[in-house]
Amino acid sequence: MIDTHWQALLDATRALHRDVPELAAFCDFPDTVTPQAYAAKHDPLCDAMLGQTGLTTLPALQAFHDSALTAARSAHWRDTYRDTPFGETLHAHFGSFEVVGRDTVLSAEGMRSFFVYQAPGFHYPMHHHPAEEIYLVLAGSGEFHLQGSGSRVLGPGAIVHHPVNAPHALTTHAAPLVAYVIWKGDIQKKPVWTETDALA
Repeated sequence: MIDTHWQALLDATRALHRDVPELAAFCDFPDTVTPQAYAAKHDPLCDAMLGQTGLTTLPALQAFHDSALTAARSAHWRDTYRDTPFGETLHAHFGSFEVVGRDTVLSAEGMRSFFVYQAPGFHYPMHHHPAEEIYLVLAGSGEFHLQGSGSRVLGPGAIVHHPVNAPHALTTHAAPLVAYVIWKGDIQKKPVWTETDALA
């Protein structure tokens, strides 16, 4: 049986994909989501995120935002770059857990989605991946950089699209960033750093 917190997150995620036009247009939400046993893996950034005060989201995003924060305590926080140059530094400031997809309680095919937190005052360097991606900013703000395009500082409700293998980066300033991220296409390959020399 699925934990009540994860059932609430599944219901809120399905509603979010239905009610936010950009998410509905980006990819279909899986018809079948199968609960699976998946061990929790704590990250100190979860505590930092839950300890933040003064962050607000939009009313239309509140149910998903709140259910994700509740599920965060029992989620498997990811180590995507832990064994790469800059990995330890990154994971001291940027954390995420999978909501729907492969490495999560809510197993599904065809897409992967993630709940993301980036601490204030941090630059997540240029990276890329074969999955096509969109960000939905839930709370806080971030400066989004896409190679070949201008940078944009965006807050709650903003949608950011990253094409396949397009190098992109993210900078937080005074506020942290809380976001929901969706992958489609080639969703099994990890992201890689675009310019490893810049990480030294």
